[in-house]
Amino acid sequence: MTLRGSANRCAARRVAGVDEAGRGPLAGPVVAAAVILRPGPRIPGVADSKVLTAETRSSLSLVIRRRALCFGIGWAEPAEIDSLNILHATFLAMRRAVLSMSCRPDLLLVDGNRLPRLTGLGGEISARAIVGGDATETAISAASILAKTARDHYMNQMHAIYPEYAFASHKGYATPLHRHLLAKHGPCPLHRRSFAPVGAFFDAVFEWDDEAAYEEMANELEFDPEFESALELESAAGPVGRAELSRR
Repeated sequence: MTLRGSANRCAARRVAGVDEAGRGPLAGPVVAAAVILRPGPRIPGVADSKVLTAETRSSLSLVIRRRALCFGIGWAEPAEIDSLNILHATFLAMRRAVLSMSCRPDLLLVDGNRLPRLTGLGGEISARAIVGGDATETAISAASILAKTARDHYMNQMHAIYPEYAFASHKGYATPLHRHLLAKHGPCPLHRRSFAPVGAFFDAVFEWDDEAAYEEMANELEFDPEFESALELESAAGPVGRAELSRR
């Protein structure tokens, strides 16, 4: 599939791609990135972060940061995810990413089929939701890489604080290893109590103002923690690991 250089098509406008990483994990923040690429040739190799290896994402992240006109990173903490639900916490992270940019975009291209609230972002900003945009829009692909690498770096740091959970290995996703360690040690402050495997330790019941929060999250964001965990494992495993995973 050919990536479309949105920034090149709209040279007179500042077009920011916006995407997130970390909706599915049982632990850690949801992280979003917003990036405005400079007009010019497309950065080779930029694609949806889920189809790239960790090494490729890290290399591309450095190039994107150098080549971007500006970018911003924002996140929502586990306590905010528990309070707001993952859908609205994701939107909060996106807003924070846009607000942290050093220049104001004219247009936001957001991966998915829903948009965060645009008021309070500074001036008039238009936005467009694009389903599968992380695979078709260069700016969104770049944002997906920045969000993923920023979150992975944070979870690697958290591994040093909570080594018993092996966060550097699974980044908080619901892998068999993580589930085993969660059952062995119980939750830590990074765990999301509103996610069922964690909430079971507290007999927690979360009631949000949005009574259809889980249904909305699943249907409109096409969110599936188990599927996202599988994607994360596959993207990090490399060709040999992917062949092994396909036999399970």
